Amino acid sequence: MKSWLLLACVLVGCGPANRTVVEQPQPPLNVDTSLGVGDSFEVRVFGESDLSGAYRVGPEGNINFPLVGVIRVEGLDAQGVAKAIADKLRDGMLRDPQVTVLIKEQTSKKIYILGQVGKPGTFNYTPAMSVVEAITVAGGFTPLAAKNDTTVTRTEEGKKTVVRVPVADIGEGKAPNLYLRPGDIISVPERIF
Repeated sequence: MKSWLLLACVLVGCGPANRTVVEQPQPPLNVDTSLGVGDSFEVRVFGESDLSGAYRVGPEGNINFPLVGVIRVEGLDAQGVAKAIADKLRDGMLRDPQVTVLIKEQTSKKIYILGQVGKPGTFNYTPAMSVVEAITVAGGFTPLAAKNDTTVTRTEEGKKTVVRVPVADIGEGKAPNLYLRPGDIISVPERIF
């Protein structure tokens, strides 16, 4: 009888009564992947290995590309940079250039993590970065961290917003994750005993 009851529980999905599963949201589709000063990327021009290579956005927001000279790339995403390079190469250099751009590092976009984490400081933002990923990059929580009292401060259009983020609950699947934006400040307070 016990084995029949166990089999029935497995088939219908019996489990702990207090278990809560929260569907995790997808990262926002409108993530800012535009390039800024200091960001690096790789350019590949099909069939033209001499034109392929790594580039870094200069202080004026430009790169110096072989055969065509200075190209403004600040504010463009990978597709925009590929189009700008292809357009310049098309002007008398190549008939139909096939250009691909892969963003390697976006040092122009930062997040800030303060308080009870292993390594508080300034970190590079990566597209679709979540608060859990950011805490991990900062060395995780210290033993004194008030994990569910973590806050994210965000400034948009001159307005500052502070949101409490229950990171411990996120880790247990009880709350949805929060996706960050460049400039966000994560604060992890010390718990009160």
